[in-house]
Amino acid sequence: MCSGNICRSPMAEQLLRAGLNSYPGVSVGSAGTVGLVGEPMDARALDLATSFGVTDAATHVARELNEKQIREADVVFAMSREHRRAVVQLHPRASRYTFTIREFARIAAEITDADLTDAALLPGDDVAGRFAVAVDAAASLRGMVTPLQNADDDDVVDPYRRADEVYTLSGQQLVPAVQATLALFGRAATAV
Repeated sequence: MCSGNICRSPMAEQLLRAGLNSYPGVSVGSAGTVGLVGEPMDARALDLATSFGVTDAATHVARELNEKQIREADVVFAMSREHRRAVVQLHPRASRYTFTIREFARIAAEITDADLTDAALLPGDDVAGRFAVAVDAAASLRGMVTPLQNADDDDVVDPYRRADEVYTLSGQQLVPAVQATLALFGRAATAV
């Protein structure tokens, strides 16, 4: 989730959906803290998403974040620490399963196979349970991994109405974080 739900969060949604589509029962959505409800994806963000292989970004329709969406989510990925705070203010219990996408990716790099042992104990078709183990592992390591020198490095820069270079930077920050997230979920899903 991001602010307007027309740039960063729809691209993250599309990339995560594409990467998780082989797992039954997994759904991915996005919303904005001040969602530009009903608006399509920003044209330059749409071009950027397409350049990363997203094929259905043109169908995106912005929506505004609400407490019910957060309550029903198993994990929430925010594009910035500001958005993470907004999620937790709406639903305080979400503090354990809400991360910025870059924070989650940074933590995921520290998660060992031993941290995913509980996933291996679950049936192979219990994807939700296996993914929950990965989220719990990340939550338990929050604050224990090497701290950032600059906290802003956990945020994905907002490109909206900015120069093309900022859109490019936003994508360069977002895509590796999504890839690291998908890699962790893949490890949890196949843990033995």
